[in-house]
Formats: sequence, structure tokens, C-alpha cells
Amino acid sequence: MAERFSERLPDVIRRPLITEKATRLLESNQYTFEVDHRAAKPDIKAAVEELFSVKVIGISTMNPPRRTRRVGRFSGKRAQVKKAIVRLAEGQSIQLFPES
Repeated sequence: MAERFSERLPDVIRRPLITEKATRLLESNQYTFEVDHRAAKPDIKAAVEELFSVKVIGISTMNPPRRTRRVGRFSGKRAQVKKAIVRLAEGQSIQLFPES
């Protein structure tokens, strides 16, 4: 595991992503998260297993290039986003929407 996240694993996962594709993946026990762009797969696996008390089977990550954004004459870059699709063991689940 990388040393930069060893003491603060909750900082690896930023938020769950709720899109049409992510909702379809929930049926096959796969969850999509936005993660820190410096996090490696072992960091993500350790963070998910510790935070949600589940067993992770596999992880797929996507790190697309940063997109440029222009507002008038000012140009800049959007934030770096890395997505991780986490596949859980059979019978495991994560409660994304807690009952109130």
C-alpha cells in the first residue's frame, strides 16, 4: 500500500457516483466511487473494506485527462477526477442511501 494514504484511508474515497451506468452496475454488485487521483488500487481496496466492512473482489479504475474550461476570455482546467468501479463478494452490499 502506498505510504501517502496509510494513516488516512477515508481521504481516498471522495463520494459515490450516481449515474445511469453506475445504477445499472449496482445490479451486478459493482459500486462506482470518485477517488483521489493519486490513489492506487490497493489504497482504494483497503479504504472500501475498512469504511464499509465488505470484501472487495476486484477494482477497475479510470483516470481520464483533465478537460479545459473556458469562461469568456479566461481559460482553466477542471479538477482531476479518477473513478473506481469496485466489485464486491457475493452477498455483500453497501448502503448508499441510508433510510431516514
